Amino acid sequence: MKEGVTLADPQRLDIRGTLTCGKDVFIDANVTVIGEVTLHDGVSIGPNTVLDHCTLGKGTEVFSHSVIEHSTAGEHCLIGPYARFRPGTELSDHVKVGNFVETKKAVVGPRSKINHLSYVGDSEIGAEVNVGAGTITCNYDGANKHLTVMGDGAFIGSNSALVAPVTIGKGATIGAGTTLTKDAPEGQLTVGRGKQVTVPGWQRPLKKH
Repeated sequence: MKEGVTLADPQRLDIRGTLTCGKDVFIDANVTVIGEVTLHDGVSIGPNTVLDHCTLGKGTEVFSHSVIEHSTAGEHCLIGPYARFRPGTELSDHVKVGNFVETKKAVVGPRSKINHLSYVGDSEIGAEVNVGAGTITCNYDGANKHLTVMGDGAFIGSNSALVAPVTIGKGATIGAGTTLTKDAPEGQLTVGRGKQVTVPGWQRPLKKH
């Protein structure tokens, strides 16, 4: 605190390693620090967060109930609430990873966004990529892990399943609800959905009394 850290409640900070902080750092209540943790100037940590062997860059904000394990974030990132970073997650500057997002071995380029309800593992994501809600990388085939690559400026529609190994080209758009099993070319829209069908005259079954 003498070095410029503000603690919401000094009695509710659990340090189980070494915490190194810059100036103007804020740490809310019930934060747990494990191993070597470095928080640069202006970092803000929300309540009930676990920081485990990680480094967070200048001005990064971590919102409540997030878990950051063996990972790094650049400057001015927004993380959580309820985000989980598994080992090998690396965020560049100005990245947003929002609520109920899990990452693992994900390298994310500057100004990219994974805002809600997604799993991104074994991935290389370029700059200014938008990953829509409910998107998952299908990186495990039952025996081996495979890589998903998303080029700069790619837009991934909501509820997409990216079946690795797969590459999404620069500026490509993946339509919502797509199951992507082949590479998507640069600058084009790729959609993979089952055909929508309406059955005339269909009646919903009724309960027998």
